[in-house]
Amino acid sequence: MTTGREWKELYEMAVLETDWSKMPGRIQAAEGAMHIRLHEFSLNHGGTPEENQDIEDALGALKVLRSDLAAWQESKRAG
Repeated sequence: MTTGREWKELYEMAVLETDWSKMPGRIQAAEGAMHIRLHEFSLNHGGTPEENQDIEDALGALKVLRSDLAAWQESKRAG
């Protein structure tokens, strides 16, 4: 079972990471923890509306970060 604190910590590690080469793993870990937490909510009808919204917002932010990462990776290939 994950906790609200665990996915938040992994999310913060992803968005605060400055080493682009570590970014894919950070994003994947954060997204995985969020999806596990959402799955737990579906099993026990748990989670506050606030935490559910926080997770959805964080997943959206990670999507943008993943896009930035793809652009960085493309620039490395081109350069």
